[in-house]
Amino acid sequence: MRTIRGRPHLAAIRPQGRSDGVWALPKGRIDPGESAAETAVREVQEETGVAGRLVEKLGDIRYVYVWQGEKIFKVVSFFLLRAGRGRIGAIDEAMRVEVAEARWLPLDEAPGLLAYGGEREIAAKALERLSG
Repeated sequence: MRTIRGRPHLAAIRPQGRSDGVWALPKGRIDPGESAAETAVREVQEETGVAGRLVEKLGDIRYVYVWQGEKIFKVVSFFLLRAGRGRIGAIDEAMRVEVAEARWLPLDEAPGLLAYGGEREIAAKALERLSG
């Protein structure tokens, strides 16, 4: 989260290969020896160019998808981070295979802008947390 002109914003990405207007939250796989929170901080910096400081866990999203004929059960944990150093979109060229674009989205608009239902719920939780 970062406050811009008095409004909280979240860092969102447009995954590579997705059309304009498809926004998602940064996320990724946990590396060996890493906690879910450490992964969140690392992935946000890698995918957006902005370093973040952990505030709290917002929740988990659970879903199932099929990959090469096999059912995959997935749990993704999301954390509220406060933005620190870095510039949105200043990502390593190697990350361009995953991320087409990174941008600040107004948090109060994010539940309507994010492409995936679970991520919209997480954005709504972040807004509730920051408003309350």
